[in-house]
Amino acid sequence: MQGSAAEVFVGLGANLGDLAATLNAALAELAALPQTQLLAVSSAYRSAPVEAGGPDFLNAVARLQTGLAPLELLDALQAIELRHGRERPFVNAPRTLDLDVLSHGSQSLDLPRLRLPHPRLHQRAFVLRPLIELAPELRLPGLQRLDSYLAGVQGQVIECLGPILSDRKGVTC
Repeated sequence: MQGSAAEVFVGLGANLGDLAATLNAALAELAALPQTQLLAVSSAYRSAPVEAGGPDFLNAVARLQTGLAPLELLDALQAIELRHGRERPFVNAPRTLDLDVLSHGSQSLDLPRLRLPHPRLHQRAFVLRPLIELAPELRLPGLQRLDSYLAGVQGQVIECLGPILSDRKGVTC
């Protein structure tokens, strides 16, 4: 791995198919990306879809160290999604796999394909809770302390299932 590696957080989610198997396979693929090391995985969370229909999601957050630039990482994540049958028939459609770059070091980006930090991470319990679990002191550009947003998402249905996703050392809720 290069000396210019950044700490990156990636959100994982799925609500179609074998959810745990898909997320475990995606974690293995994240760990196999060039110049990338998988450092930790949050607990798994079951959550109701937000602003969408369909079955409940299984969600988690992965902490990575990577030498990939933000758009290179996004391209790699979208390739993983495609290998798992991801389709985008309409906004917020149910999905076999959803991988989102939540943050990439201390970078702020506002590009047509990628905004960093992820613009809604502090508004979604299924991202906020596992992210705080992995990095309670994380400071992201343009945001307050992440735990200060928890009150705003307390009405979102979410259940922590514990460290069921990986044999890697994870944290628990």
